[in-house]
Amino acid sequence: MHYLYTSLLTLLLCTSAHAQNPTPAPEQSQPILITNATIHVGNGTVIENGSILFEDGRITQVGQNVGPDLVGTDAKQVDGAGKHVYPGLFALNSQLGLVEIDAVRATNDQREVGVVNPNARALIAFNTDSQVIPTVRSRGVLLAQATPEGGLVSGRSSVMQLDGWNFEDAGVGIDDGVHVNWPRRNSYDWQTGRLIENKKYEELVTALKSFLLEAAAYCGADRQGDRLTKLEAMCDAMSQTKNVYLHADEARDIQEGVTLLKKMGAKPVIVGGYQAYRVADFLKKEDVAVILSSTQALPNNQDDAIDQPFRNPALLAAAGVTFALSHEGTWQQRNIPFIAGQAVAFGLDYEAAITALTLTPAQITGVADRYGSLENGKSATLIVVSGDVLDMRTSEVEMAFIDGRMVDLSNKQSELAEKFREKFSRGR
Repeated sequence: MHYLYTSLLTLLLCTSAHAQNPTPAPEQSQPILITNATIHVGNGTVIENGSILFEDGRITQVGQNVGPDLVGTDAKQVDGAGKHVYPGLFALNSQLGLVEIDAVRATNDQREVGVVNPNARALIAFNTDSQVIPTVRSRGVLLAQATPEGGLVSGRSSVMQLDGWNFEDAGVGIDDGVHVNWPRRNSYDWQTGRLIENKKYEELVTALKSFLLEAAAYCGADRQGDRLTKLEAMCDAMSQTKNVYLHADEARDIQEGVTLLKKMGAKPVIVGGYQAYRVADFLKKEDVAVILSSTQALPNNQDDAIDQPFRNPALLAAAGVTFALSHEGTWQQRNIPFIAGQAVAFGLDYEAAITALTLTPAQITGVADRYGSLENGKSATLIVVSGDVLDMRTSEVEMAFIDGRMVDLSNKQSELAEKFREKFSRGR
């Protein structure tokens, strides 16, 4: 019995050891100069045959004819001829680090019990040891907004860099905003294939409005005595210090929600925004940004064009609305560059698509002073790609740096691929 117990324990330990993620990269120890590359700055600018120099985790020079004085120094030089350099891609509205296996409840930590939970923090639930993270990182996604789900008020998201020892050193944008879910008017019945009216819609909207009004009153008053945790968690959002992320798809819900939040002094950001193009003039006038849901989706309405989700980014861009692209979920984030590529195929400018995955997400979440574009003084968080990062046929991320640290791009899937290539190369 003792032998069996020891054997099982040994097997468990060996399995766990094998399953560990790559060790977080050490701090940058020498200047790194990438030369002769096509540099996509992230703000719409492209530098052909450009170079980028970074040291101590910060970009010090970017442009042409950079770094001739580094010859003979300890600087590491990388020839980027034929390659493209982009800012690290940004996964907005994601459950990376919060969900490991969707079907296993014990590995899901993206929602709290109850309907109104603004005090819930995705930050402290973020799991840097998630085996999903390295697979996503290998596609160039280096930053993620860990986002709670569920209820009318889900909680607060945080921006994380994807190569940390724990949530404390991974967090780069702590509690960037609170997530509010506008009730859906209808739901889809998979058995009948029909839309079912939400008979509790008005009741839920009233409950949400009542809570928001209560929070606005609480946060706007001189408070004494005991503090109410759930209302206290709304105060930064109600003072525009942090965002209120309003998850809504229908045009009328977007308008009603934005109007309500603006009256309370909050700063709304639309998440989802399927019909945002229908109220684009309103959103532009109110200076409200949109985090668009994935282009890889079917139309929401029976009378929509089949390519409506593909065209939504280009429609918002043409109307001058500030928008970013997103792709809900965990492992699905590996497809983020390709949803942008799909939008390009349906009318979105290429560099605008890059901006929607890099600089605009950083601006929305409040970390653009450090991330989102390849400019002097900003974090050296970038990827070196062979091929086009938005094209699944040619994209190959060869190098990735987070704050100047060269990240290990190996992951569980690449290890399995290598293992079975070896197997079949032996004729087995």
